[in-house]
Amino acid sequence: MLKSATHILLLVLLAMAAMSLWLRLNEPRLIYFPERAIAATPQQLGMKYEEVWLTAEDGVQLNGWFMPCGRPSGLTVLLLHGNAGNISHRFEKYGIFHQLGLDVFAPDYRGYGNSAGEPDEAGLYRDARAAYRYLVERRGVDPRKLVVYGESLGVAVAVDLASQATVAGLVLEEGFTSAPDVGQEMYPFLPVRRLMRSRYDTLGKMGRIRAPLLIFHSRDDEFFSAQHAQKLLAAAPAPKELVWLHGGHNDAFMQSGEIYRDALRRFADSVGGL
Repeated sequence: MLKSATHILLLVLLAMAAMSLWLRLNEPRLIYFPERAIAATPQQLGMKYEEVWLTAEDGVQLNGWFMPCGRPSGLTVLLLHGNAGNISHRFEKYGIFHQLGLDVFAPDYRGYGNSAGEPDEAGLYRDARAAYRYLVERRGVDPRKLVVYGESLGVAVAVDLASQATVAGLVLEEGFTSAPDVGQEMYPFLPVRRLMRSRYDTLGKMGRIRAPLLIFHSRDDEFFSAQHAQKLLAAAPAPKELVWLHGGHNDAFMQSGEIYRDALRRFADSVGGL
């Protein structure tokens, strides 16, 4: 009996070790889902835009779109997108920003769309800094008129940037506290926190934010529970606000309609954009 139990325990430990190794080796594939093909350009959808090329600190060439709304005295939004697709999959959001009178700059991270390289945590942080420098140094955008907007994985990237740079405001949509926290929730039987190389420690950087904060989160988010948003809010200095949406992780901003738009409008007005 004891021999049989020992054999079963050994098999369980071997299975866990194999799964841990698989998780470690496949970590990038579990985090990043880039698409190279551009589905459409803003021009094809009737929007004015300028294609932009910029270089990150480590020499990686990045591609993006600057989409003016026609009100140069208003805010500019730097949109840092999520882990899937590319900048050609966010037109609903660009349209909302334009309706609110906001210029938009949407860069693709390394490995996404027409940007060179392969994605990793340090690289995405560099890409965000390159996008910020482009807006401030090359386009002459006043940092006090620049709102950084992060969605999903882009929340961690946006918080990293805003914790170091001057910005008018920070908007976080469907974010998370850290990559290991998310991984541990997905694989509770594995020592994910020790295994993961990617940290994306959003929560640990929230205390360094020195700009007004708006958090959007859906209680129906199938990937990140409401606790993630609540913890991020609690860790951030004031002024700050959490607006609850409804709908899935990817479409809550659309499903919530005026709740989302009104909150974004109020926030833009409060930081001087409208």
